Amino acid sequence: MTEAVIIVPAIFLSFVLMIKIISDNRIKKMLIERGKVDENVKFLYQNIAARDPLSSVKWGLVLIGIGLAFLLGQLFPYSVSDEAVIGLMFLFAGVGFLVYYFMAKGQVQNKE
Repeated sequence: MTEAVIIVPAIFLSFVLMIKIISDNRIKKMLIERGKVDENVKFLYQNIAARDPLSSVKWGLVLIGIGLAFLLGQLFPYSVSDEAVIGLMFLFAGVGFLVYYFMAKGQVQNKE
């Protein structure tokens, strides 16, 4: 029963996400073909990585932190409880966000 509670919304959300991506791409394609895209709107069609190059670094750091928490839970299965692993996940994810903040702050200061 508990699996159905998680699986059904996950399948529904994946269908919604696929429909959104397909419709967004069709709209973008139609606008580009008709020449309706001017210089003021082109930034909306850029890739997120082109606008914020450190975005991938941010999520990489967060996922590494979460992976480290799982690794610690597996290395010490008897001394670390499941609740502690969840706490470590949040702790390491927060550390990843802090490291990203200081990296982004340093990059902004270097540009000025």
